[in-house]
Parts: sequence; structure tokens; C-alpha cells
Amino acid sequence: MGQGALALANGAARCILSDMDIVIHPLRPVADARSKVLILGTFPSPKSREAKFYYAHPQNCFWTTLAYVLGEAAPAPDPASKAAFLLKNRVALWDVLHSCAIDGSSDSSIREPVFNKFRPLIEASEISAIFTTGRRATQLFNAHCSHDAHMDAIYLPSTSPANRAYQCRPEFLAHWMRVRDALNGP
Repeated sequence: MGQGALALANGAARCILSDMDIVIHPLRPVADARSKVLILGTFPSPKSREAKFYYAHPQNCFWTTLAYVLGEAAPAPDPASKAAFLLKNRVALWDVLHSCAIDGSSDSSIREPVFNKFRPLIEASEISAIFTTGRRATQLFNAHCSHDAHMDAIYLPSTSPANRAYQCRPEFLAHWMRVRDALNGP
């Protein structure tokens, strides 16, 4: 395929551009009118795009971390159970980017980002706090989306397997406990 050609892979439209593909986010946000907290990743990993749901890599500890913070059992691995778990706990889930050029799941490789619009989601819910998983998601959101959202994102350390050493430290869970605090706050 030539430059600018469209292809379909893992359920996402891609535009082939030089050595990296532009990938369009294939997942809808998980949220409802009761959502109080929004957690944003940067962009779904290839495993998540393949599974058609967020944080699907088997070594990513997002679901066990969030369950621990909420004092609940982790949801079953199917997308419907994970979505029900989020909504029951008033947690919305999405990503900062609508599309980007990305090499695998490496946030540091992101080029040509196009940002999601957050205002409609926030206005249709009770979202009063936004958290971002990983430094790149936080940096991108606060630099390009906080004005639209009318609030800054709060950094959470990444649950990716690449961040395993930090996940063993007490500070990791201390950061994540802020999600529980935001859910229990006014």
C-alpha cells in the first residue's frame, strides 16, 4: 500500500504513513450519567484493540489495581463484566487520543496526535475529577485537553508491565488511592 492508503487491522482503521501507521481509536468511552471520575489512558495497546476493550494485556494490572482501590473483587475478564464494574463504581474510562501514529504500544513513539473531545462526556455526567495513567497521558491531556475539559488531569502511575518495578513500591497505591478519595468526595 502507498502512503496515505487505508487498511483495517484489529478493528481499527489505519492510514499508512511512512514507517508508522496512523491508528484511529476503535473503542467507545465507558461512561454514563452517574460517572463521577474519568480515568484516561493515552491510546489503547494492540492487545486492547484486538480484544476490543481497555487494558486487555494480561500483564497489565489496571483491573486488579482499580479493584483493590475500590475494595472490590476484580471483574471477570470479559468486556461486559469490566464495563459493568466501572459503571457500578461510577468510573468512566477512555483515552486522551482519538488517533495517532504509534509504534506498538510505546507512548514515547506517538506522533501526529489527534485529541478526543471531553466536554460532551463531562457535561453528560457527574465527572468532577480526571485521572490519567502514565506521564505521557498526563502531559498530553494537560497540554492539549484541559481547556476543553475545564479541569486538569491528575497523574496516576502506569499499570503497564513496563512499569512493574514502580508498582511494587507503596507510592504506586498511594497515587491510585486518590481515585477512591475522589469517588467518596463531594
